[in-house]
Amino acid sequence: MSETEHQSGGASSGPGRSVVARLVVAFGRFWWEFLVGETPELFVGGVAVVGLTAVLCVDHRLRTAAAFVLPVLVALLLAGSVARAARAARRDP
Repeated sequence: MSETEHQSGGASSGPGRSVVARLVVAFGRFWWEFLVGETPELFVGGVAVVGLTAVLCVDHRLRTAAAFVLPVLVALLLAGSVARAARAARRDP
């Protein structure tokens, strides 16, 4: 979908849709833009980190390990994102 279609609502919010359907589509677009936005890899990485931590917490003996693994994985995810943004900034002056 082009930027102008995205701003004007695109084909999915045309006059043939009910008000409820348009509200549901707008609600979904808001959350997609809020959570995913321009960096879907951060969203996927964040979900993976939370999922891994949840899996570790299933076994009560690994809960302490999960408490240490979570911040390390988040820091690695953040460092990767910053490195990617720095490379993109150097490429596009």
